[in-house]
Amino acid sequence: MAHAAELAAWEGSLELFRLLANSVPAMIAYYDAPENGQRCRFANRAYAAAFGLTEATIIGKSFPEVIGEEAAREVQPSIDEVVQHSRTVAYVRELKAADGSRRWIEVNVLPHLGAHGKPLGAFVIVTDITQHQLATQALRASEERLTKFMQASAEGIAFHKDGVITDANPPLCALVGYSLDELRGRSALDFIAPDQVARVVAVLGADEELGYESVILHKNGTRIPVEFIGRTLVYENERLRMSVVRDLRDRHAAQARIHHLAHHDPLTGLPNRLSFMERLSAQLELARVSGAQLALLFIDLDHFKRVNDSLGHLVGDTLLQTVAARISGCLRASDLVARFGGDEFMVLLPDASRDDVAEVALKLLNAVEVPIDAEGRAISVTPSVGIAMFPSDGDTPTELIKHADTAMYIAKARGRANYQFFDPAVASAAYAALVLESQLAQALERNEFVLHFQPQVRAADGSLAGVEALIRWQHPERGLLGPNEFIPLAEQRRLMLPIGQWVLRSAARAARRWRARGLIDVPVAVNLSSMQFHAEGFVEAVEQVLREEQVPGDWLELELTERMLMDDLGAVKRTLQRLKAMGIRISVDDFGTGYSSLAHLKELPIDGMKIDRSFVQDLPRERGSTAIARAVMQMAQGLEITVIAEGVENDEQRRFLAAEGCDVLQGELISVPLTAAELAAWVAERARLLGTVRTF
Repeated sequence: MAHAAELAAWEGSLELFRLLANSVPAMIAYYDAPENGQRCRFANRAYAAAFGLTEATIIGKSFPEVIGEEAAREVQPSIDEVVQHSRTVAYVRELKAADGSRRWIEVNVLPHLGAHGKPLGAFVIVTDITQHQLATQALRASEERLTKFMQASAEGIAFHKDGVITDANPPLCALVGYSLDELRGRSALDFIAPDQVARVVAVLGADEELGYESVILHKNGTRIPVEFIGRTLVYENERLRMSVVRDLRDRHAAQARIHHLAHHDPLTGLPNRLSFMERLSAQLELARVSGAQLALLFIDLDHFKRVNDSLGHLVGDTLLQTVAARISGCLRASDLVARFGGDEFMVLLPDASRDDVAEVALKLLNAVEVPIDAEGRAISVTPSVGIAMFPSDGDTPTELIKHADTAMYIAKARGRANYQFFDPAVASAAYAALVLESQLAQALERNEFVLHFQPQVRAADGSLAGVEALIRWQHPERGLLGPNEFIPLAEQRRLMLPIGQWVLRSAARAARRWRARGLIDVPVAVNLSSMQFHAEGFVEAVEQVLREEQVPGDWLELELTERMLMDDLGAVKRTLQRLKAMGIRISVDDFGTGYSSLAHLKELPIDGMKIDRSFVQDLPRERGSTAIARAVMQMAQGLEITVIAEGVENDEQRRFLAAEGCDVLQGELISVPLTAAELAAWVAERARLLGTVRTF
C-alpha cells in the first residue's frame, strides 16, 4: 500500500511539473548524456510542437533526430562545452520558417550532474527572443543611420544633455575648429558669441523647437553667423537636445552681394538711381531740420552716343568708368555721386553754398574733358551740368531732379561743356519749347499742318511763272504759326523727315487739283531741309510720292539752300541727276548767303537760283547789295540759269531787277502767301487785270 501511495504521489508531482512546464513561455526538454544515447526523456508541449512532435512521440528520440542533423552539428560545440566542463552554456540561433519568416531563439543548456559529479543529462530551455531581436536590430540600424547621417550631413550636428555636448559630427568640428574630444564634455554655451548667449539660453530654457540665427566662435576667435535648428529627443530613456548648426556665411555674402547689386551700378560701382533717391530723401530731411543748403548736380555727357556708335560699347564702357572715377575724385567724402542711367550722373553736395557749387562744377568740367587712351587713340567727352539748389529750387527729390535736369538742357543749348544754375524764367521758356516739341510730334497725326502758296511772276510781263508752297502750323492754342516758329525745333528732333514728306505729297496733290481744273499749270516749288535731302532713300521717297499721287516730275520744283550743295559734290551731283531724270526742276534758295563757288555750281544740274531777300531789300540804294545782285544775275545768265528774286516789296526794287535781267519776281509786292482758295481767286483776278483768259 505504501509503495502505491508513493507511486501515486510521484505521478501527481510529475503531472504538476508537466503542467508547470507547459505553462511557462519557454520550450523545455531533458536529454540523456551522449554516452547514454543523448535521447529525449522529457519535453513540454511547446518544445515538442516546435519540431512537429507531441509530448509522447518525442520521448526516446535522439537529439539529432529531434532538431535535425545539420542543426545538431551546429550546436554540438555548445553540447561539448556542457559535457566536458559541466557548466551551463547559452547560445542564440536563427530559424527560418517554411513561409520564409525569420525567428530567433535563445537556448540555455544546463548540465544534470550525478553524485560522482559527472553529467547524467542536460536540461534544454529554449526562449523565443524574436521580438527582442527585431527591436535590437531596429535600434542598431537606427543608430547606424543616425551615425551615417551625422557623418554625411554637410550641416553641423551636435548632441548635448543639460547643455553639455555629448557628440558632434565632423562638419561641426570643422566649423568651430575643435576636435570631437575637445568638444565632448564642454558646455555648448562656450562656443556661442557673448552677445548671443542670452538669446540661446532663452531658447534652450523654453525647450523650443525652432530655427533662429545666432553667432558662434571659431577656435581662432572668428565670429561665424549660423542658423540653429533645435530638436528635443529621447534616447535610451534620456532627454537629449540635438542642434543642427548651419553655416550662414555664404548666404550672408550672397545677400550682401544682392543688396549691393540692387543699390549700385554694375559697370561703375557707383550707387544707382534707387540708392541715390533713398539717400537724397534722407539728406533733404536732415537739411530741413538743420536749415542747411544742398546742391544737386545733373551731369550728362555731350555726344556720348557718337563714341558708342563709332568705337563700340566696350570703349564706351571704359569711358564711363573713367568719368565715374574722375567725378568721384573731385568730391568730398560727404558728397554723393551716382550713375543715374546711360551717360547721366548725379552729384549731391550737402551743406554747400552757391560759390562752393560753382567751384565744384568747374572742377568737374575740367576733370571729365581730359582725353583718355582707348585702344591706342585719345578720346574725350565734355559734360553739360545742370544745378538745382535746396530749398530755393525745390523741396522734394522729384522737384530738384526735374529742375537740375532742366538746367542741364539749358547748358546744352548754350553750347555744351558748361554748367548752369536753374533759372525759373529760362526754365519756363525751355518748358514751353518742350511742350511745343510734344505737340509738334502729334501735329501730323492731328492734321494740323496746312500749305500756303506764294505766286512767282515773270519780270518781263507779270505772267505767272511758278508757285512756292510754304508750310504753316494751325496750332490748336496759339493759332497759325509760321515755319520759323517750329521748323528749327523739328530739325533738332528729327521730325523734319515726316514733315518734309507731308509737304512734298501735299504740294503734288495741289498741283494735280489745279491742273485738273485748268487753273494753274506752272511748277509748285517745295523747300527741302538738309536732313531730308541727305536722308537715306530720299530719291526713292520722291519717286513714291510721284507714283502714288500720279503726278509727273515737271509739275514740281525742289529748292535747296546753297549750303546743302557744299557737303559732298559727288553725292549731291548724283542725287540731283536722279531727280532731274524724273523731270523735276532744281533751284538754289537763298543764293549769296553761302560759300559755293562758280566751279561748284557749274558741275550741278541747276535750273534756277534765288537771290536772297537780305540783298533784295536794300536795292537799289545800297551799293554792296546792288553789286552782289547784279553779279548774281550776270553769272546766272552766263550759266543759263533762271534768276528769281525773293522779298520784292516795292516798285523801285521791281524796276531795278527787271532792268538788270532778273527773270522771276516773288514777294509781297506781287502777293503775300495765300491759301489754296485764295490763290485760285488771285490767279483769276490776275488774269482779268492783264486782260487774258489765263496767266501762265
